[in-house]
Amino acid sequence: MKNMNISFCMLLMALLVRLGGSIPYNYGDALDKSLMFFEAQRSGKLPFQQQRIKWRGDSGLKDGIQQGVDLVGGYYDAGDNVKFGLPMAYSVTMLAWGAIEFSKEITDLNQMGHTLWAIKWGTDYFIKAHTQPNVLWGQVGDGASDHYCWERAEDMTTSRTAYKIDEQHPGSDLAGETAAALAAASIAFRPYNSSYSNLLLVHAKQLFTFGDRYRGLYDESITSARQFYDSSGYSDELLWAAAWLHRATGDEYYLKYTVDNAVYMGGTGWAVKEFSWDNKYAGVQTLLSKVLLEGKAGPYTSTLKQYQAKADYFSCACLQKNDGYNVQKTPGGLLYVREWNNMQYVSSATFLSAVYSNYLSAAKSQLNCPDGQIQPQDLLNFAKSQADYILGKNPKDTSYLVGYGPKYPIHVHHRGASIASISVVRSQVGCTQGFDAWYNRPEPNPNVIYGGLVGGPDKNDGFSDDRSNYEETEPTLSGSAPLVGIFAKLQSSYGNIGSYHQESPLPHQNTPSTSTTGLWKEPAPKTKTPEGAPVEFLHSISSSWTVGDTTYYRHKVIIKNTSIKPISDLKLVIENLSGSVWGLSPTGEKNIYELPQWLKVLNPGSECIFVYVQGGPQAKILIQSFH
Repeated sequence: MKNMNISFCMLLMALLVRLGGSIPYNYGDALDKSLMFFEAQRSGKLPFQQQRIKWRGDSGLKDGIQQGVDLVGGYYDAGDNVKFGLPMAYSVTMLAWGAIEFSKEITDLNQMGHTLWAIKWGTDYFIKAHTQPNVLWGQVGDGASDHYCWERAEDMTTSRTAYKIDEQHPGSDLAGETAAALAAASIAFRPYNSSYSNLLLVHAKQLFTFGDRYRGLYDESITSARQFYDSSGYSDELLWAAAWLHRATGDEYYLKYTVDNAVYMGGTGWAVKEFSWDNKYAGVQTLLSKVLLEGKAGPYTSTLKQYQAKADYFSCACLQKNDGYNVQKTPGGLLYVREWNNMQYVSSATFLSAVYSNYLSAAKSQLNCPDGQIQPQDLLNFAKSQADYILGKNPKDTSYLVGYGPKYPIHVHHRGASIASISVVRSQVGCTQGFDAWYNRPEPNPNVIYGGLVGGPDKNDGFSDDRSNYEETEPTLSGSAPLVGIFAKLQSSYGNIGSYHQESPLPHQNTPSTSTTGLWKEPAPKTKTPEGAPVEFLHSISSSWTVGDTTYYRHKVIIKNTSIKPISDLKLVIENLSGSVWGLSPTGEKNIYELPQWLKVLNPGSECIFVYVQGGPQAKILIQSFH
């Protein structure tokens, strides 16, 4: 039945093209799902009001107890149950950078609330972990023992040992990245909660000073991280932290630090073709280019021009305009940096391209590459090409963002997604029992890990949707974090008109505003369905046209079974409908429609699409009944 549903989706897509034009990607929906991934990765006591991923439960509630410190919270890194500090901090930095750079675009999509919650879940944890000015707890859990087991986070039996850096066991890279995350987050929160913003800056400054004064690689102090996230150096993180602290405070001390250490720490020496959780040079160079382009470089102009030259090198390499010294691409057009989880490097490079496009546009400048001049719009077009590949415009015709589109990976390498929810299977799933009962199953994962950006295809665009193929099917925080800013920008620049959700697992939050009762106020639900209705509706407008004085919109509605049980005899009430409907069958009762005759049962995770065309506001869709 799943294949039949997909075939039906393809049939309707073809129908839409015949009705007049291609179908734009719904970047707003992709953004929404990217944020859901962070909710699925939450560790700790889950917040009822801000938790849309209902198959997850509370976990890691005793983290840090052995060491006498409260380390409850934060994020699990990928498909495992370890909290790795370095990639977690980088991911929060990227979320915050997106919220800063594309604030209007995210707000226009009514997603700033979810974005700030995603950031705050990380920064609250970092504040807890920074127990003294020169102490930072940088990891909870052991990767080796964790990888020996396949169990839900709610059932963990593996070691939850916590590891720290301090004066005797330094970690300048970890301290620097965490300082950058807190500084960037302080900017993101400043319009909504100034006291929290100030608190973040206090911790950011202390951590930068700690990392700079006590130099060393974090994986020499936290040796259990070396096998999973070994560091190539700490100079880039110290420059990165200083650049963010300058932007957050305006304090010339931090800008001078990046200039005085430009040569010694490689900021103006390293020309790179990778931006990632381990290598921040391209990010530093892009951030400092903004200072120069805004005419604020002053006596540091000469050095900042050298930084910009290296930022240009990175962008030109991505656009294949760097005199042969380019980033490799697959035959289908995807950047290819590393064999293992390549998509995380794609998303970060795409994000930098969109940001640098903004900086150059604002300065009415352009990018001068060895192979020719590049306009800011060309950078954005490149970002779109990579995002579109992620969402399905690729040789496999598959979305590598889980839960987006009619075809996406369903055997994702993720413990929580691959084992039935603890609310369904309440008995504990043991360490090796998970391998026997769930990991080796040929069936799709019982839970959809919405918004997880999997590792993606190989250098020839080949992809195997196999749970054991962790290089290609495991999602990571660092892969999904840059997507929030990317999709917000692309929705604003290229997106279809009126992309929004009429209904989602929880209603969207309004743009945050400071209040005495919490970080921001919650809106009331937009629509209601029968109690326990396990159906999600996703509304979007795929195109529009004007005839005379009337504008007509082509509405697409995806009906998704979000439960673990089949749904039959689903009947919908469609009110305020003035046009025709494709993809549903009328029942003979006024305004009542049902699924097509051949699709009486909607299996778990399956989707059905219907389309209608009309002028004016969208139709109102309600569930009348189901079994």
